[in-house]
Amino acid sequence: MGVLVGLLLGLGLFCVWWSCWEAPARGPRRSAWSARTQDLLVQAGAGSVTPGALVGASVAVAAVVALTVAALTLSPVLALCFGTMAGLAPAGMVRARARKRRRDLRDVWPEVVDHLASGVRAGLSLPEAVGQLGERGPAELREPFARFAADYRATGRFAESLDLLKARLADPVADRIVEALRLTREVGGTDLGRLLRALSAFLREDARTRGELEARQSWTVNGARLAAAGPWVVLAFLATRPETARAYDSAAGVAVLLGGAACSLVAYRLMVRLGRLPEEGRVLR
Repeated sequence: MGVLVGLLLGLGLFCVWWSCWEAPARGPRRSAWSARTQDLLVQAGAGSVTPGALVGASVAVAAVVALTVAALTLSPVLALCFGTMAGLAPAGMVRARARKRRRDLRDVWPEVVDHLASGVRAGLSLPEAVGQLGERGPAELREPFARFAADYRATGRFAESLDLLKARLADPVADRIVEALRLTREVGGTDLGRLLRALSAFLREDARTRGELEARQSWTVNGARLAAAGPWVVLAFLATRPETARAYDSAAGVAVLLGGAACSLVAYRLMVRLGRLPEEGRVLR
C-alpha cells in the first residue's frame, strides 16, 4: 500500500513539474511579412500561391524588363530603374485584386450572417448551419464553406475545421463570425441569433457608409496614380532617343532618377493615405 501511495505522489509531482513547461509550438512559425502576404494572396483569390512564389515572379519580371530596356536603350541605369518598377508590379496587382475582392465581399457577408441566423433559428446544429453555406450560401464563398463541411465530416473536430476555414477566408469579418461560433459552441448560450442579427445590421451599415465615402474619394486615389505614373511614362518615351538615354548614365542623371523616384513614392503614398479608407486588420487571426 505504501508503494502505491508513493507512486501516486510521484506521479502527481511529475504532472505539476510538467505543467510548468510551455507546450511546443505546432508547426513552423511564419514571419509577420509572410503571414500578411499570404493573407493578401488568399484575399486576392490566389491562395495556392506562396509568398516565395510571388517573390520569385517579381524577380523574374524585373529581370525580363531590365534586360529588355537595356537592349533597347543601352543604358544600365534606366534598365535598373524600370526593372525595379516592374518588379513591384506583381505585388501591386495582388494588393489591388485583394482590395477589389474585399470590396465585393463586403456586400456578401451580411447575406452569410443571415443564412447562419436562419439555420440556427431553424434548429440546425452549428456545424450543419456553417456547412450548408457550401450549398445555399453566396456563390463567391461556397467553395471554402463546402471544404469546411468536408473537413468536419472527415475529422468531427469543429474547432480545427473552423481554424482551416479562417485560413481559407483570411478576412476580418470571417474571423469575427468564426470566433462567435466557436465561443457559442464552447460555452453555450442562447444569444447567438441576436448576435448574428446585430452583426448583419452592422455589416450592412458599414458597407453602405464605405461605399459612399469611396465613391467620393476615388478621384483622389486615381489622381495620385496618374500623377505618379506621368513622369515615368514621359521618361520611357524620352529614353527611346540614344542621346537622352546616355545622359542618365552620368552621376547627375542617377541623382535625378533617385530624386524623382523618392518624390513620386512619397507623394503617392501621402495621397493614397489621405484618400483611401483604412482597412480592418485581422486581430482575431
